[in-house]
Amino acid sequence: MIGKLKGVVDSYGEDFVILDVHGVGYVVHCSSRTLQNLPPTGEAAVLSIETMVREDMIRLFGFRSDSEREWFRLLQSVQGVGAKVALGILSVLDPGALATAIATGDKASVARGPGVGPKLAQRIVSELKDKAPAFAAVDPALIRLTGAVEDRSAPAPVADAISALVNLGYPQVQASAAVAAAMKQAGDEAEAKTLIRLGLRELAR
Repeated sequence: MIGKLKGVVDSYGEDFVILDVHGVGYVVHCSSRTLQNLPPTGEAAVLSIETMVREDMIRLFGFRSDSEREWFRLLQSVQGVGAKVALGILSVLDPGALATAIATGDKASVARGPGVGPKLAQRIVSELKDKAPAFAAVDPALIRLTGAVEDRSAPAPVADAISALVNLGYPQVQASAAVAAAMKQAGDEAEAKTLIRLGLRELAR
């Protein structure tokens, strides 16, 4: 099995790159984000590889990092997500952004991937939520807070503050992050109006 390829970019296709490794041209399928970050034709490139073997084909998928390849694998563990959909999601969200979106329950961001409807986005978030924090550069307090809001166990002032910020037009994830930061300043017993005021200050930065 091929785990990594290091060679020279020979040419590009719509969703693939041909990598020349010592005279052998490998067709490697990539997300649009990965393709955009590869060097021009004739220059050296290194890709982490996922080899997919089926009865009628062998296909190589390439990634700029091992974490991107790991997310490609994780996404396909969800029913309804194949290689094409997984690459589509990774085309609109880099691994860090994807991990944060899943960890914080941001279904709308996941649904930006081609072929991902609201139900599939919900399934991806639900099934991978426990695995996402390990990949996400996000405050654990924010993950706990978004989980509490989702299952309606958050204190009323917290839920009211997040709802107020969302009603002002801020996305759910940004509103939750702002309130989480406000709670660190004001404490867990703060009233909704205090959290809203501090949260707005955070969002204005």
